[in-house]
Amino acid sequence: MEILKCAGLTKVYGTGDNQVTALDHVNLCIEKGEFVAVIGASGSGKSTLLHLLGGVDQPTEGKVFVEDTDLSTLNPTSAAIFRRRKVGLIYQFYNLIPTLTVRRNIIMPMLLDKKKPDEEYFDQVVVSLGIQDKLNCLPSQLSGGQQQRTAIARSLLYRPALLLADEPTGNLDQKNSREIIEMLKLSNKNLKQTIVMVTHDEKLALEADRIITFEDGRIISDENRRR
Repeated sequence: MEILKCAGLTKVYGTGDNQVTALDHVNLCIEKGEFVAVIGASGSGKSTLLHLLGGVDQPTEGKVFVEDTDLSTLNPTSAAIFRRRKVGLIYQFYNLIPTLTVRRNIIMPMLLDKKKPDEEYFDQVVVSLGIQDKLNCLPSQLSGGQQQRTAIARSLLYRPALLLADEPTGNLDQKNSREIIEMLKLSNKNLKQTIVMVTHDEKLALEADRIITFEDGRIISDENRRR
């Protein structure tokens, strides 16, 4: 089942001599339950792609569909609600609210919608991520790896259609990087989560089912590694 599709996706920055084409008519389909790694050199367009897939930025041309919803048809308010409910975003800088406990940080997207979390699923997520004993801590009391696990838990709680991770291990040492990748793999396997991860680390990319390589705003290879 196709969960994400982009057609003719193009992003141009600047004008005239300063014009830069970050994405150049990219076509891409991702199936439900896939774990996809997007790799490429700095400036190849991979992070731009992720921002467009998540509706954080708007394309110059082309369309993005998530679960058959055309993101270009959404007004800013609708787009923000759609992102919160359907697209989980994980960045290398965690983006936790420093004055809130781990638990409050995790459930914040649901609080914004005035909804109560499914406590059984909440417990499943935090236990899977190994932070069940940190729920009353503030972010400053956590290690970098624990902060990233909290950010992942927050992204998973709404059971999003798509989890987008932009260099999720970029600020972590090798041990914590390995643990975060294992957590993402567990989320993919046990929670059936579809994941698109941007990384510059080819060793981490090898953990994914599929590796898409970008160069100069275009896909130059698309390798399915699922056996």
